[in-house]
Amino acid sequence: MNPAKPANPAETYEQYFVPAMFRPWSEGLLRHAALHAGQNVLDVACGTGIVARHAAALVGAGGSVVAVDMNAAMLAVGSAVPTATGPPIEWRVGNAMDLPCADGAFDAVLCQHGLPFFPDRALAAREMHRVLSPHGQVTTMVLQSLEQHPVFEALMQSVARQLALSLSTVATPFSLSGPGELEALFTAAGFGRVEIAAASIVARFAQPERFVPMAVMSSAAAVPAFARLEAPERGDVLAQVVKETQRVVDAYREGDFIAFPMHANVAVARR
Repeated sequence: MNPAKPANPAETYEQYFVPAMFRPWSEGLLRHAALHAGQNVLDVACGTGIVARHAAALVGAGGSVVAVDMNAAMLAVGSAVPTATGPPIEWRVGNAMDLPCADGAFDAVLCQHGLPFFPDRALAAREMHRVLSPHGQVTTMVLQSLEQHPVFEALMQSVARQLALSLSTVATPFSLSGPGELEALFTAAGFGRVEIAAASIVARFAQPERFVPMAVMSSAAAVPAFARLEAPERGDVLAQVVKETQRVVDAYREGDFIAFPMHANVAVARR
Protein backbone atom coordinates (compact mmCIF):
# COMPACT_ATOMS: atom_id res chain seq x y z
CA MET A 1 0.00 0.00 0.00
CA ASN A 2 1.36 3.37 -1.01
CA PRO A 3 1.07 5.83 1.90
CA ALA A 4 1.64 8.88 -0.28
CA LYS A 5 -1.20 11.08 -1.37
CA PRO A 6 -2.58 10.41 -4.87
CA ALA A 7 -0.86 12.50 -7.54
CA ASN A 8 -4.20 14.03 -8.46
CA PRO A 9 -6.97 13.49 -5.88
CA ALA A 10 -9.54 15.03 -8.23
CA GLU A 11 -8.80 12.42 -10.90
CA THR A 12 -9.01 9.69 -8.27
CA TYR A 13 -12.40 11.07 -7.21
CA GLU A 14 -13.66 11.04 -10.81
CA GLN A 15 -12.29 7.61 -11.68
CA TYR A 16 -13.01 5.70 -8.46
CA PHE A 17 -15.77 7.35 -6.42
CA VAL A 18 -17.98 8.75 -9.18
CA PRO A 19 -18.77 5.43 -10.91
CA ALA A 20 -19.22 3.59 -7.62
CA MET A 21 -21.32 6.08 -5.70
CA PHE A 22 -21.85 9.57 -7.08
CA ARG A 23 -23.22 8.57 -10.49
CA PRO A 24 -26.06 6.48 -9.02
CA TRP A 25 -26.71 9.17 -6.42
CA SER A 26 -26.92 11.81 -9.16
CA GLU A 27 -29.59 9.81 -10.97
CA GLY A 28 -31.69 9.73 -7.80
CA LEU A 29 -31.17 13.43 -7.11
CA LEU A 30 -32.26 14.38 -10.62
CA ARG A 31 -35.38 12.22 -10.45
CA HIS A 32 -36.50 14.41 -7.56
CA ALA A 33 -35.38 17.61 -9.28
CA ALA A 34 -37.55 16.81 -12.34
CA LEU A 35 -35.65 19.17 -14.63
CA HIS A 36 -37.07 20.00 -18.04
CA ALA A 37 -35.87 21.52 -21.28
CA GLY A 38 -34.85 25.16 -21.26
CA GLN A 39 -34.19 25.55 -17.53
CA ASN A 40 -31.21 27.41 -16.08
CA VAL A 41 -29.50 25.17 -13.52
CA LEU A 42 -26.86 25.70 -10.82
CA ASP A 43 -24.88 22.76 -9.37
CA VAL A 44 -23.41 23.79 -5.99
CA ALA A 45 -20.32 21.96 -4.69
CA CYS A 46 -20.21 20.19 -8.03
CA GLY A 47 -16.98 18.23 -7.56
CA THR A 48 -16.00 16.89 -10.96
CA GLY A 49 -19.47 17.57 -12.31
CA ILE A 50 -21.42 14.33 -12.55
CA VAL A 51 -24.66 16.10 -11.58
CA ALA A 52 -23.96 19.02 -13.90
CA ARG A 53 -23.35 16.73 -16.88
CA HIS A 54 -26.57 14.81 -16.30
CA ALA A 55 -28.45 18.09 -15.81
CA ALA A 56 -27.11 19.46 -19.10
CA ALA A 57 -28.57 16.49 -20.96
CA LEU A 58 -31.97 17.12 -19.35
CA VAL A 59 -32.24 20.88 -19.97
CA GLY A 60 -30.96 20.63 -23.54
CA ALA A 61 -29.43 23.27 -25.76
CA GLY A 62 -32.07 25.81 -24.76
CA GLY A 63 -31.06 25.67 -21.12
CA SER A 64 -27.89 26.44 -19.22
CA VAL A 65 -25.81 24.80 -16.49
CA VAL A 66 -23.37 26.51 -14.13
CA ALA A 67 -21.19 24.30 -11.91
CA VAL A 68 -19.60 25.86 -8.80
CA ASP A 69 -16.96 24.38 -6.52
CA MET A 70 -14.26 25.92 -4.34
CA ASN A 71 -11.74 23.28 -5.47
CA ALA A 72 -10.18 24.40 -8.77
CA ALA A 73 -8.61 20.96 -9.30
CA MET A 74 -12.05 19.34 -9.25
CA LEU A 75 -13.28 21.85 -11.82
CA ALA A 76 -10.26 21.23 -14.04
CA VAL A 77 -10.93 17.50 -14.11
CA GLY A 78 -14.66 18.00 -14.58
CA SER A 79 -14.27 20.43 -17.45
CA ALA A 80 -12.09 17.91 -19.29
CA VAL A 81 -14.83 15.27 -19.26
CA PRO A 82 -16.99 15.51 -22.41
CA THR A 83 -20.65 16.44 -22.04
CA ALA A 84 -22.60 14.17 -24.38
CA THR A 85 -25.60 16.44 -24.98
CA GLY A 86 -26.99 19.78 -23.88
CA PRO A 87 -25.35 23.19 -23.40
CA PRO A 88 -21.68 23.67 -22.53
CA ILE A 89 -21.26 23.73 -18.77
CA GLU A 90 -19.89 26.94 -17.25
CA TRP A 91 -17.40 26.07 -14.51
CA ARG A 92 -16.89 28.64 -11.75
CA VAL A 93 -14.64 28.63 -8.70
CA GLY A 94 -16.80 29.73 -5.81
CA ASN A 95 -17.92 29.28 -2.23
CA ALA A 96 -21.41 27.93 -1.45
CA MET A 97 -21.75 30.60 1.25
CA ASP A 98 -21.03 33.40 -1.23
CA LEU A 99 -22.17 32.09 -4.59
CA PRO A 100 -20.68 33.87 -7.62
CA CYS A 101 -24.12 34.20 -9.19
CA ALA A 102 -26.73 36.91 -9.68
CA ASP A 103 -29.97 37.12 -7.72
CA GLY A 104 -32.79 35.05 -9.22
CA ALA A 105 -30.62 33.63 -11.99
CA PHE A 106 -31.64 29.95 -11.80
CA ASP A 107 -34.77 27.89 -12.17
CA ALA A 108 -33.19 24.98 -10.31
CA VAL A 109 -30.36 24.67 -7.79
CA LEU A 110 -28.83 21.25 -7.12
CA CYS A 111 -26.47 20.14 -4.37
CA GLN A 112 -25.41 16.53 -3.98
CA HIS A 113 -23.83 15.62 -0.62
CA GLY A 114 -22.12 19.00 -0.26
CA LEU A 115 -24.28 20.60 2.43
CA PRO A 116 -22.82 18.78 5.49
CA PHE A 117 -19.35 20.12 4.61
CA PHE A 118 -20.31 23.81 4.53
CA PRO A 119 -19.06 25.67 7.64
CA ASP A 120 -22.24 27.80 7.67
CA ARG A 121 -25.09 25.69 6.32
CA ALA A 122 -27.72 28.31 7.10
CA LEU A 123 -25.88 30.90 5.02
CA ALA A 124 -25.45 28.42 2.16
CA ALA A 125 -29.21 27.72 2.20
CA ARG A 126 -29.92 31.46 2.09
CA GLU A 127 -27.53 31.84 -0.84
CA MET A 128 -29.38 29.10 -2.72
CA HIS A 129 -32.62 30.97 -2.03
CA ARG A 130 -31.08 34.24 -3.26
CA VAL A 131 -29.99 32.91 -6.66
CA LEU A 132 -33.27 31.09 -7.29
CA SER A 133 -35.96 32.50 -9.59
CA PRO A 134 -39.39 33.25 -8.04
CA HIS A 135 -40.82 29.87 -9.07
CA GLY A 136 -37.62 27.85 -8.76
CA GLN A 137 -36.65 25.01 -6.48
CA VAL A 138 -33.62 23.64 -4.70
CA THR A 139 -32.99 19.90 -4.65
CA THR A 140 -30.31 18.70 -2.27
CA MET A 141 -29.23 15.29 -0.99
CA VAL A 142 -27.49 14.37 2.27
CA LEU A 143 -26.60 11.02 3.78
CA GLN A 144 -28.67 9.47 6.53
CA SER A 145 -27.07 8.48 9.83
CA LEU A 146 -23.69 6.81 10.09
CA GLU A 147 -25.29 3.92 11.99
CA GLN A 148 -27.15 2.97 8.81
CA HIS A 149 -23.84 2.58 6.94
CA PRO A 150 -21.88 -0.23 8.65
CA VAL A 151 -18.89 -0.08 6.33
CA PHE A 152 -18.37 3.66 6.79
CA GLU A 153 -19.17 3.37 10.49
CA ALA A 154 -16.38 0.83 10.97
CA LEU A 155 -14.00 2.91 8.87
CA MET A 156 -14.69 6.18 10.66
CA GLN A 157 -14.62 4.62 14.11
CA SER A 158 -11.17 3.24 13.30
CA VAL A 159 -9.89 6.54 11.92
CA ALA A 160 -11.19 8.40 14.99
CA ARG A 161 -9.50 5.87 17.26
CA GLN A 162 -6.16 6.08 15.42
CA LEU A 163 -6.15 9.87 15.51
CA ALA A 164 -7.53 10.16 19.05
CA LEU A 165 -10.47 12.23 17.78
CA SER A 166 -14.18 12.14 18.49
CA LEU A 167 -16.25 10.22 15.97
CA SER A 168 -18.20 13.37 15.08
CA THR A 169 -14.96 15.04 14.00
CA VAL A 170 -14.37 12.51 11.21
CA ALA A 171 -18.00 11.71 10.33
CA THR A 172 -18.80 15.01 8.60
CA PRO A 173 -20.56 13.41 5.57
CA PHE A 174 -23.17 11.98 7.96
CA SER A 175 -23.58 15.06 10.14
CA LEU A 176 -26.88 16.34 8.70
CA SER A 177 -28.76 13.07 8.81
CA GLY A 178 -32.03 14.06 10.45
CA PRO A 179 -34.88 14.88 8.05
CA GLY A 180 -36.32 17.38 10.54
CA GLU A 181 -33.02 19.25 10.74
CA LEU A 182 -32.80 19.37 6.96
CA GLU A 183 -36.36 20.66 6.61
CA ALA A 184 -35.83 23.29 9.29
CA LEU A 185 -32.66 24.52 7.57
CA PHE A 186 -34.48 25.39 4.35
CA THR A 187 -37.60 26.69 6.07
CA ALA A 188 -35.45 29.12 8.04
CA ALA A 189 -33.77 30.22 4.79
CA GLY A 190 -37.11 31.49 3.49
CA PHE A 191 -38.45 28.60 1.43
CA GLY A 192 -42.23 28.32 1.46
CA ARG A 193 -42.53 24.58 1.02
CA VAL A 194 -39.96 21.90 1.86
CA GLU A 195 -40.50 18.20 1.19
CA ILE A 196 -38.17 15.45 2.41
CA ALA A 197 -37.95 12.01 0.81
CA ALA A 198 -35.72 9.01 1.41
CA ALA A 199 -33.47 7.57 -1.29
CA SER A 200 -31.17 4.54 -1.44
CA ILE A 201 -28.57 3.05 -3.75
CA VAL A 202 -26.19 0.11 -3.73
CA ALA A 203 -22.66 1.49 -4.00
CA ARG A 204 -20.31 -0.81 -5.92
CA PHE A 205 -16.61 -0.16 -5.58
CA ALA A 206 -14.20 -2.01 -7.85
CA GLN A 207 -10.93 -3.37 -6.47
CA PRO A 208 -12.09 -3.93 -2.87
CA GLU A 209 -8.55 -3.81 -1.56
CA ARG A 210 -8.39 -0.15 -2.61
CA PHE A 211 -11.63 0.91 -0.95
CA VAL A 212 -10.50 1.57 2.63
CA PRO A 213 -7.24 3.38 1.74
CA MET A 214 -9.03 5.47 -0.88
CA ALA A 215 -11.93 6.31 1.43
CA VAL A 216 -9.57 7.35 4.22
CA MET A 217 -7.39 9.42 1.89
CA SER A 218 -10.43 11.17 0.44
CA SER A 219 -11.44 12.27 3.94
CA ALA A 220 -8.19 14.16 4.50
CA ALA A 221 -9.65 17.52 3.50
CA ALA A 222 -12.35 17.20 6.16
CA VAL A 223 -9.98 15.82 8.82
CA PRO A 224 -7.04 18.23 9.22
CA ALA A 225 -5.34 16.00 11.78
CA PHE A 226 -4.98 13.29 9.13
CA ALA A 227 -4.01 15.70 6.36
CA ARG A 228 -1.15 17.05 8.49
CA LEU A 229 0.46 13.65 8.96
CA GLU A 230 3.72 12.97 7.17
CA ALA A 231 3.79 10.02 4.75
CA PRO A 232 5.19 7.39 7.17
CA GLU A 233 2.65 8.20 9.90
CA ARG A 234 -0.15 8.37 7.33
CA GLY A 235 0.85 4.94 6.07
CA ASP A 236 0.78 3.54 9.61
CA VAL A 237 -2.73 4.90 10.17
CA LEU A 238 -3.95 3.48 6.85
CA ALA A 239 -2.50 0.07 7.60
CA GLN A 240 -4.16 -0.06 10.99
CA VAL A 241 -7.53 1.08 9.63
CA VAL A 242 -7.36 -1.57 6.88
CA LYS A 243 -6.66 -4.21 9.52
CA GLU A 244 -9.43 -3.09 11.85
CA THR A 245 -12.09 -2.86 9.12
CA GLN A 246 -11.18 -6.01 7.21
CA ARG A 247 -13.94 -8.17 8.67
CA VAL A 248 -16.68 -5.65 7.87
CA VAL A 249 -15.39 -4.99 4.36
CA ASP A 250 -15.11 -8.72 3.61
CA ALA A 251 -18.76 -9.18 4.57
CA TYR A 252 -19.75 -7.00 1.60
CA ARG A 253 -17.42 -8.47 -1.02
CA GLU A 254 -19.03 -9.59 -4.26
CA GLY A 255 -16.30 -10.99 -6.46
CA ASP A 256 -14.17 -8.10 -7.65
CA PHE A 257 -16.36 -5.51 -5.94
CA ILE A 258 -17.40 -4.37 -2.51
CA ALA A 259 -21.12 -3.58 -2.67
CA PHE A 260 -23.27 -2.18 0.12
CA PRO A 261 -26.46 -0.15 0.50
CA MET A 262 -26.38 3.58 1.21
CA HIS A 263 -29.23 5.80 2.33
CA ALA A 264 -29.90 9.52 1.95
CA ASN A 265 -32.53 12.19 2.48
CA VAL A 266 -33.52 14.42 -0.42
CA ALA A 267 -34.92 17.88 0.27
CA VAL A 268 -36.97 19.65 -2.41
CA ALA A 269 -37.39 23.27 -1.35
CA ARG A 270 -39.59 25.70 -3.26
CA ARG A 271 -39.80 29.45 -2.86
